[in-house]
Amino acid sequence: QVQLVESGGGLVQAGGSLRLSCAASGRTFSIYAMGWFRQAPGKEREFVAAIRWSGGNTYYADSVKGRFTISRDNAKNTVYLHMNSLKPEDTAVYLCAASRRYYSSSYDWPTAYDYWGQGTQVTVSS
Repeated sequence: QVQLVESGGGLVQAGGSLRLSCAASGRTFSIYAMGWFRQAPGKEREFVAAIRWSGGNTYYADSVKGRFTISRDNAKNTVYLHMNSLKPEDTAVYLCAASRRYYSSSYDWPTAYDYWGQGTQVTVSS
């Protein structure tokens, strides 16, 4: 089992920045990739970004490319999501996820992941 705990959400004005963190514990050696998704009220869960644990390849949704950056610190078993130029439409609960399966593609679908955190709220005011 892998446990994931997110932190760093909050309220920010449009154009501002936030950094989300996701700390993994447990059987972290089994992780192939980690990702961030978001879910706004009444909407489906949406892929944001993913990173391979080994090699560090990154993948982004078109809606966040150039504004968000995903990174990892293997020594701390932590993944970060640096969010810049935030927009009101970025408002959502942001969830961290971990996959214990290898895929050659971009890990941009929810069922690619085996473990999920509880989520952290990000609210962007206009």
